[in-house]
Amino acid sequence: MNYLVTGGSGFIGSHLVEHLLKNGHSVINIDNFDDFYDYKIKIKNTLESVGKTLEFSFHEKQLDIQKLIFETSIKDYQLYYQDIRNKEGLEKIFQKHKIDMVIHLAALAGVRPSIESPLEYAEVNIKGTMNLWELCKDFQIKKFINASSSSVYGNNEKTPFSEDDSVEHPISPYAATKKSGEILGHVYHHLYGIDMIHLRFFTVYGPRQRPDLAIHKFTKLISENKEIPFYGNGSTARDYTFIDDIIEGIHKSITHIESQNQVYEIINLGESQVINLNEMVETIENELEKKSIKKNLPLQPGDVEKTNANIQKAKTLIGYQPRTHFQNGIKKFVEWFLRNGS
Repeated sequence: MNYLVTGGSGFIGSHLVEHLLKNGHSVINIDNFDDFYDYKIKIKNTLESVGKTLEFSFHEKQLDIQKLIFETSIKDYQLYYQDIRNKEGLEKIFQKHKIDMVIHLAALAGVRPSIESPLEYAEVNIKGTMNLWELCKDFQIKKFINASSSSVYGNNEKTPFSEDDSVEHPISPYAATKKSGEILGHVYHHLYGIDMIHLRFFTVYGPRQRPDLAIHKFTKLISENKEIPFYGNGSTARDYTFIDDIIEGIHKSITHIESQNQVYEIINLGESQVINLNEMVETIENELEKKSIKKNLPLQPGDVEKTNANIQKAKTLIGYQPRTHFQNGIKKFVEWFLRNGS
């Protein structure tokens, strides 16, 4: 199968690309190497995802990306340095390749930054996604998997969060763009017969995790004996999901959508195990064998108090079964972090 993966050089995307290639598929990776965090991290992700371990010298960004495209020129893999907001650029890629399915992971990420730049988030996460659907319509591509987010639930009072719960009250622009994607996706499913699954990811962590996310950030700061930003009293809680379980969930979603027609589904992918902030920090401390230095701060606008996934639908519909206990996942992450010096 020929899969087009957007954001294939990011955290989740690079793991998915690696998984698809190892299973004998062809992958077209579209990534714009956004400056949301150091793009050199994405270059490293890209090389690892295609099994390359060579040294890479960093100069000017445009030159580096051109070199990366050359270095990753292997059988069954093609990298494109492209922004999903540029429909004309995307169209050239769709014209060049026979695409069996689009797996759309690219997005402008981050709850707190979206409050500062809501129009940019709408431009990338809504318009960019619609560009892909328009091209799927034009090129008769009928299978589409889209990355949504647990942030759509906002401060849902009912736990665990179920796909049938009302999500009409997002509390950040990022969450609103993800909910908009689910709604607009139904339009393209209804009008043009595009089979579609929206996967609501719950706080994904593991090797290659973005450096701005809490587990990575805290691990780095604790290891360097620096203060960690500690928001609230430590009672906020997340349903942390290890990357291997997320990739398995995407894999099972691919299998489901390929074998079925008239598919439109929204599916939670979580661990169904809630860990509060205090527990998360203690687990990292134990693995690093270091105590943290906390800088106590008030809760931030847009932050939800708790996430907790009801994964019964994922289990029943696609056979999803997360296997990584939080303590084991943190152990694997810290081992990767210490090995990579990230």
